[in-house]
Amino acid sequence: MKPTIFAVSCLLIALTTNIWLASAATNRVIDVDGKDLLARTNYYILPVVRGNGGGLKFGNARQAECPSDVLQEPNEVNRGLKATFVPQKSSEQYIRESTDVNIEFSGKPTCKQSTNVWRLDQAFLANETTYISTGGIIGNPGASTFNCWYKIVKVESGTNRYKLRFCPSVCKYCTPDCGDIGILIEKSGTRRLVLNTTGKAFGAFEVFFKKA
Repeated sequence: MKPTIFAVSCLLIALTTNIWLASAATNRVIDVDGKDLLARTNYYILPVVRGNGGGLKFGNARQAECPSDVLQEPNEVNRGLKATFVPQKSSEQYIRESTDVNIEFSGKPTCKQSTNVWRLDQAFLANETTYISTGGIIGNPGASTFNCWYKIVKVESGTNRYKLRFCPSVCKYCTPDCGDIGILIEKSGTRRLVLNTTGKAFGAFEVFFKKA
């Protein structure tokens, strides 16, 4: 193959790859009814697998009253609390795959002087179990808020099936421990959302979104 033709071929491949990656990064998340997932709109986050618990809620599953942890309803008929998704780009109308978003429960916080915004509970990093709690901050992307950002990642086996992942891109100098959000079932029966970075038995929590 002549050098010029080879160079052009390589350039076309590179351009095609970049276009595909850009397209994948901007795909809109789709709810269970086949509609675009809207920013700042109430949705239920529900498990794909039936008989495996219900929707999500907050609750005090530890001795400490605050912060409230993000838990899963034990009964599949319970949809849990409504949640909204706030994209990093405040003007964005839709939620897009694999982009940074804040997640916030609707309703009044159970903890005084707190919020319903999801965040990683850094206090439990030492024992290799990182809980998903509340008390986070909406917006202000950067090092001080990197533990409040999540991504909605499409699961290949289903068109409307997704998983939640912690791997924020809002801080170029930060090196977070990326991982999928999973369900840890404790001896008490409490179903707790945790960050799966250690290869433990719990896998990714596959979900779909139902508009409230």
